[in-house]
Amino acid sequence: MPDEFTRLPMRAKFHFDPEMAAVITVEFLAERGPGLIWHIGRELLYRGVTSMSGAGDVRMWPTLDRERPSSWLLLESEEVEALFEVPAAPLTEWLDATYRIVAAETEMDGLNWDAFLMDLLDGPGTSAG
Repeated sequence: MPDEFTRLPMRAKFHFDPEMAAVITVEFLAERGPGLIWHIGRELLYRGVTSMSGAGDVRMWPTLDRERPSSWLLLESEEVEALFEVPAAPLTEWLDATYRIVAAETEMDGLNWDAFLMDLLDGPGTSAG
């Protein structure tokens, strides 16, 4: 949403890597111009479908529209603030599938912390979220 009155559709690709299960990579695809990549905590997204979740750069909370259950996803940086409406059902189904692949209790097992931090901090065109 560019402002509180204008809505523009935007596609987003959510990517899950079992090697870094705690983090979901989201690529926002604009019709014109470059895409934008954010790394968002899987738990933040999961909790944000039903309650307020996150702090700082990334926050998510459910909308009040009961006919079209969705959540607001707010991304902030020094340069930009963007608010996205994310349909709840498809996101929840997709996240449930990721938890069947790697359970929450084991998502940090065997994580290479150095590589993880380098990917988050040095990835091309990324913003840590």
